[in-house]
Amino acid sequence: MLEDLTAKLETALKRVRGQGKLTEKNISDSLKEIRRALLEADVNYKVVKQFIEDVQDKAMGGEVIRSVTPGQLIVKIVHDELVRLMGESQTDINVSGIPPTIVMLTGLQGSGKTTFAGKLATFLRKKGHRPFLVGADVYRPAAKKQLEVLAKSVNVPMYTSDSSDALQISKESIKKARENSCDVLILDTAGRLHIDQEMMRELERIKQELKPQEVLFIADGMTGQDAVNAAKQFLEILDFNGVVLTKMDGDARGGAALSIRAVTDRPIKFLSSGEKLDAIEPFHPDRMASRILGMGDVVSLVEKAQETIDVQKAEKLEKKLRKAEFTLEDFYDQIQQIKRMGPLDQILGMIPGLGKQLKGMPVDESAFTKVEAIINSMTPLERRKPNIINGSRRKRIASGSGNRVQDVNQLLNQFSQMKKMLKRMKKMKFRGMPNVGSLPFQ
Repeated sequence: MLEDLTAKLETALKRVRGQGKLTEKNISDSLKEIRRALLEADVNYKVVKQFIEDVQDKAMGGEVIRSVTPGQLIVKIVHDELVRLMGESQTDINVSGIPPTIVMLTGLQGSGKTTFAGKLATFLRKKGHRPFLVGADVYRPAAKKQLEVLAKSVNVPMYTSDSSDALQISKESIKKARENSCDVLILDTAGRLHIDQEMMRELERIKQELKPQEVLFIADGMTGQDAVNAAKQFLEILDFNGVVLTKMDGDARGGAALSIRAVTDRPIKFLSSGEKLDAIEPFHPDRMASRILGMGDVVSLVEKAQETIDVQKAEKLEKKLRKAEFTLEDFYDQIQQIKRMGPLDQILGMIPGLGKQLKGMPVDESAFTKVEAIINSMTPLERRKPNIINGSRRKRIASGSGNRVQDVNQLLNQFSQMKKMLKRMKKMKFRGMPNVGSLPFQ
């Protein structure tokens, strides 16, 4: 996420790291690099100008705290200004009031509204809500079908009709949501160009009639300044409550993330990345600033772990680890829990310092698939007692999993080494997820 901007900012801040003191010259040199990095990331030039002025004022006027180097001080100043630029604090989605609460999704064509509707339904259901999806896009032929597929995949009710009147569909959906005892109605409207006045008037009419508690502008995080310009146009007509940045796993330059709050004065409420329906997270300005500066995001990592780790399984596993009884079945379960946390490169990037070390290095998630196939080709007894796997069994497992005997040997050898390590650590207290060792087949 925003790897290119992160790399350029790190290069710029190197100029003052290690310096004995902050001077007008080394601050100026660093700020020139920061300005260039932000402009290349397609951040609004007025936002960049103000940001640089604010950092410079604080850097030149600040005193270096004892035990804090000048380099650390300016990194902190840049971090704090990034947080201020993106909103200072996290803003929750408003789903209060008489049900159903109406959340209206708007934005340009191709910004990812329909996919986000499914993600938001998944997110709200985890929070204990009963979401209801509504397909009000009467222009894109596949939109209603796409939403139907998403609704079925997350087991959420939805409503649409063959009517060409988006307002009528929207009004009818409120009654349908109540019939299904749903408390949050997510309205997926048609994507449009901001210059299409007729389609914009349709959005106005829907908002006036339904009076949604939340109107969210869905912005494509890959489009940079174009997303900001579109947001300004939508804001003038709809006065939306918040922003969602989508496609943040792509080659996002960062312009939208850093500009849109300052230009619209509306909070960013969610980040969306990838196609999986759980790839959504509330936007935290301080965490995003840390990611941009290569500091990682431990809090989000812990939250992901808490969401995906089965507490009962973790407790059983802890008891097994205390007795050094870790099996291949346990190892398989750990792989499943790690995979549920999201793409491995994103998870590793949240660990402070590790994202920078992994830059440019491929993270091969297919290694998990290979391990899963090998373990799935074993009998339950073989998974519990790998020591019984002789030569003929290894050939059968390799053939059944579509791998080589050498791959089976490698997994068994690594697992054996892990067991030996656990025995040496038997007297130590284990807490939470264990270190399952190095990733196989790297």
